[in-house]
Amino acid sequence: MEVNIEPSWKQELKEEFDKPYFEQIVHFLKEEKKAGKVIYPPGKLIFNAFECTPFSKVKVVIIGQDPYHNPGQAHGLSFSVPDKIQPPPSLVNIFKELHNDLDIPIPNTGNLEKWAMHGVLLLNASLTVEANKPMSHSQLGWHLFTDAVIKHISKGKEHVVFMLWGRFAQNKETLIDASKHNILKAAHPSPFSAHSGFFGCGHFSKTNNWLREHGEKPIDWSL
Repeated sequence: MEVNIEPSWKQELKEEFDKPYFEQIVHFLKEEKKAGKVIYPPGKLIFNAFECTPFSKVKVVIIGQDPYHNPGQAHGLSFSVPDKIQPPPSLVNIFKELHNDLDIPIPNTGNLEKWAMHGVLLLNASLTVEANKPMSHSQLGWHLFTDAVIKHISKGKEHVVFMLWGRFAQNKETLIDASKHNILKAAHPSPFSAHSGFFGCGHFSKTNNWLREHGEKPIDWSL
């Protein structure tokens, strides 16, 4: 099956695209669109995280649950929104922690593409969602695909930092080889939990310290 995804990821994940679960995802999405359902993000942006961060460039992985489900927000990068779209509450809290950790000014955009271009894979566990229905595609099979992504990074790369925010992301820890990668865990940045351990986690400085220690260029977290 032909999938329009960045070439290095296409090579890395080629076995996944021929598996029955992936064919079922594609069939489901086509049928939903035929039925007039609105799906986010737009089709051309479903694999945007991979487009922005080729396999060879991955230094950091930030795992989210599923895309934003309101109009204009989702563009294929976890936690990120396009320019001129108001940053959602979790992203606002991410920027607050970034400011407290590295004294980086709060950005005037919620678009995290610059992070992605610098090696931060912004990966949602589900890559699509129905409009106004959070987690509506969480049982579709996307987790099989994105779990495979995490496993390929863990196996095929060295010294990657995985930021696992909240219980959902932390359940992915078993897919990661902790002997060669850095796993950072904290509460989710949501307003419901940010004060329970996300604020003060220092993940941005810890990430850059780890990258420096292993001969990698640190991430420029400014936007």
